[in-house]
Amino acid sequence: MLITTPCVVSLTWRLQDTQGQLIDELKEPVEFFFGGDDLLAKVEEALTDQTTGFTATLHLEPEHAFGDYDPALVFFEERSVFSETIEVGMQFDGVPPGATTPGLRSDAIYTVTEAYPGHIVLDGNHPLAGIALRLDLTVRGVRSATESETEARSVGEPVFTLMNTAPPGTPLH
Repeated sequence: MLITTPCVVSLTWRLQDTQGQLIDELKEPVEFFFGGDDLLAKVEEALTDQTTGFTATLHLEPEHAFGDYDPALVFFEERSVFSETIEVGMQFDGVPPGATTPGLRSDAIYTVTEAYPGHIVLDGNHPLAGIALRLDLTVRGVRSATESETEARSVGEPVFTLMNTAPPGTPLH
């Protein structure tokens, strides 16, 4: 079956930065909706009209992956807003409960990047923003999309975005 919109592709991949540092590896095939919200546009472009067994190595500049790093998405919030268990690496979907810093967006996922006695640093950039990437991928299978997948434009949680269904302000981990 040719990869055309809409269908579901099973992929394995190895994602690295341009220095060769491994970022992610899918050793077991994972399904993605093709023609919807699951894959980056450059990945879909490479997969179009291919079949099972196709392999590719893609170089993705930040504008074709997770965007440029935006320092305007870094915020300082009073530590007193958070519980004592706040740790570097924790994430919040939307504005953390009790946050008062102007400019925090409800549609961002914030990562705690630094924790000081008086304040916490929240970064609303995607963790891979500003990074050029190398993606080695293999198509392991192609199937027709179900009606519900076509309606949702996805087979589940997108891998290439940090979208989450939790209510805004919910700690993700």
